[in-house]
Amino acid sequence: MAAGASSGEPLSIGEVAERTGLSVHALRFYEREGLLVGPVARTSGGRRRYSAIDVDWLQICVKLRESGMPLADLKRFAELVRRGPGNEAERLALLDGHRRRVDAQIQALEECRSLIAWKVGVYAEHLDRGRAGGLWDPTA
Repeated sequence: MAAGASSGEPLSIGEVAERTGLSVHALRFYEREGLLVGPVARTSGGRRRYSAIDVDWLQICVKLRESGMPLADLKRFAELVRRGPGNEAERLALLDGHRRRVDAQIQALEECRSLIAWKVGVYAEHLDRGRAGGLWDPTA
């Protein structure tokens, strides 16, 4: 087992950046914007020390942002989680709304992929026959 948050040892900001794919600058931004579920521990010298829970939460944040969740929604979700039990229905509504947006994006992308695949087939068929005649030519 690698040393670090998974073994209970706190991690530096650089180690967390490496594990989450976020830059050190982004980690500081997340903290400043209230996107974490708890305060980040500090050494006596003021250096950040992240826990396994911090890393797990940040990995969730990364996926939510990568999937297009607006920063305001992520901020609201973190706020609800920080408040603790009693607001699960609101958390569910927020996540479900985001899931529906992602599902719509996936459907739109599948439609785009289908059109592209069709067009690739048209070009491949023409080139296999050794002629490009009949393909759209706006200069003709």
